[in-house]
Amino acid sequence: MAGGIALLALSGCSLLPGANSTDQAPQEETDLPTLAHAAAERMVTDNPDMTRYSPMIAATFVSIDNLSQSSTLGRISSELMASSLARHGMQVREVKLRDSMFIEEEVGELMLSRQVQRLSAQHDARSILMGTYAQGQDYVYVSTRVVRAGDAMVLGSADFKLPLNNNTRSMLSAGGW
Repeated sequence: MAGGIALLALSGCSLLPGANSTDQAPQEETDLPTLAHAAAERMVTDNPDMTRYSPMIAATFVSIDNLSQSSTLGRISSELMASSLARHGMQVREVKLRDSMFIEEEVGELMLSRQVQRLSAQHDARSILMGTYAQGQDYVYVSTRVVRAGDAMVLGSADFKLPLNNNTRSMLSAGGW
């Protein structure tokens, strides 16, 4: 009888929350806008003087494996970061409204190093938002920075990782076009 009571007591323990690893509450996935906004906030918090280097233009984030390629993920990451930096006091110049920005089909607004001086002068920009991303097995790693246009000194930087789920894979596949 005592053995039966002990067995019942032990089996009841498996019903307690956290007692079984498969009973853990599902973790909420952090989405790209949330990660980008947090990264922009970190940039401004770490260097509040960064806003002195306005106006800024934003370049499409590119694949770290091929700096001449981007994707939907690279384009939307740049847009989200620029929007958030604008909310934190950076003046962001919209370059897609002008036809003088270098745009390569299926890539977006790439900021190539040989064009930085010309484009920043053309758009009267004092800083440039740039970024790269790398696809891993479980995550996409994004590294972003704001650089001073005159000498390419980094004014602020932030990194984050995005879970590699079907949504993220879709934004990475075939350039998203």
